Amino acid sequence: MDKQISLNDAANMVVSGSSLAIGGMTLYRRPLAFIKQLLQRYRKDEKPNNLTLIAFTASFESDLLVGAGMISKVRTCYFGLEIFGLAPMFTYLANHGEIEVIEESEASISFGLRAQLAGVGFMPGLGWIGTDLLAMRPDVKTITDPYSGEELVAFPAIRPDMAVIHALKADPAGNAIIGKNKGADEDLVGASDIVIITAEEIVSELDKADIVAPFVDAVVHTPRGALPSSCHPNYPVDGKAIMDYIENVGNPESFQSFLGAYLQ
Repeated sequence: MDKQISLNDAANMVVSGSSLAIGGMTLYRRPLAFIKQLLQRYRKDEKPNNLTLIAFTASFESDLLVGAGMISKVRTCYFGLEIFGLAPMFTYLANHGEIEVIEESEASISFGLRAQLAGVGFMPGLGWIGTDLLAMRPDVKTITDPYSGEELVAFPAIRPDMAVIHALKADPAGNAIIGKNKGADEDLVGASDIVIITAEEIVSELDKADIVAPFVDAVVHTPRGALPSSCHPNYPVDGKAIMDYIENVGNPESFQSFLGAYLQ
């Protein structure tokens, strides 16, 4: 089955009020061609809006969505630009109380996705025992291990409405190779209702795959589609572009000026 669609059609699949999961790690393999198309759609008709962003780590791509006003809630264990510094719009809006930050950690996201993969409502673990995170997330409960009597955290299942993953290669059916730095992408794919793969290269057939076709709903050909993040071994991070962003963005006014130039 050929699942190839245009970048515009892929962006139109995102629905206001839904949860959007973004694949990749920090400044590696982020689906920025898709994000750019989504931003262009939003500037045209202010949709989609009121999105919940889900990312194991959030970076430049997520800061663009936050700065544009498309995101109402953020669920991630890290939001920043690695050695380049803080993510300016997330930092600004979070400090001004203009965006809801749902506290997460590596454990809560990983266990939540794997609970969804297992088809259960929660996954037990020790991750938050002895921390203040339980007080910050009253929706996360503790349980008693029926065998040992030990207290455990019952991390609730996480089910994204859509996940967008950037791949090194994909075939038309949706089989894809994402490389060795997989982050949480394989779990995101299995846990999400809809999965879009953007790919550097489309080939007729793959002899191996990190992501397999039955989980994938659409495939988009996006050469150099992760820039300015990196896509090893194809190209490195564009450090100058990230520095230009940090140096020119610090509040909503400067962001809108940057965004206008970026989308052109």
